[in-house]
Amino acid sequence: MSDSLVIIPTYNEKENIEKIIRKVFSLTQPFHVLIIDDGSPDGTADIVKSLQVEYPGHLFIEERAGKQGLGTAYIYGFNWALQRDYLYVFEMDADFSHNPDDLSRLREACVNGADVAIGSRYVKGVNVVNWPMGRVLMSYFASMYVRFITRINIQDATAGFKCYRRIVLETIPLDKIRFVGYAFQIEMKFTAIKFGFNVVEVPIIFTDRTEGTSKMSTRIFREAFLGVIQMKVNSWFRNYKRVQ
Repeated sequence: MSDSLVIIPTYNEKENIEKIIRKVFSLTQPFHVLIIDDGSPDGTADIVKSLQVEYPGHLFIEERAGKQGLGTAYIYGFNWALQRDYLYVFEMDADFSHNPDDLSRLREACVNGADVAIGSRYVKGVNVVNWPMGRVLMSYFASMYVRFITRINIQDATAGFKCYRRIVLETIPLDKIRFVGYAFQIEMKFTAIKFGFNVVEVPIIFTDRTEGTSKMSTRIFREAFLGVIQMKVNSWFRNYKRVQ
């Protein structure tokens, strides 16, 4: 049995999905994996289901109809995890931009006192490989913008490689998380901090995908840019007191 669940949302990841699953299961620390597939037409879900025979009770898949957004996939996965006995719940991409070897480091950070551990590209310089300079700058300055608006001291505000202790997901009203793209990543960090949780950054090296297609779009970026202001204003009228 494992106390740790890795949630991986997928849409058209047939080039990566088998390799990422096998890599996670090759780690010394035992992890379970939950794939949330949004109706990938390329057969991603079929590959996962074929691997379930090899990893019974460790590999799970939930299929949804059509692209519903990154945020809703993770919320679905969080609720799935909370219905079971997992103590540590992870977000990770399918495309190897997040190194599965770092899962154990994120978990260790939470075991040692963090409530949320972020795999951070920017906490020690800029650790990004294979991104064009324009995208590196956009991402880096987006985090600066988030810090300026929200006043949270997180260097990599849009990071999507994270470990949550169970108590964080039990405390945050997941049905009130509104954003679905990269703004979702910002909103979850901001909300965790507002509830008083200890959010730490663990330095990682982020490597851009070499196979498959990025899901970034102008709409997703616009949601993040405008959403940060909306989120900050909304926070003035919310109660972040934890229920004992």
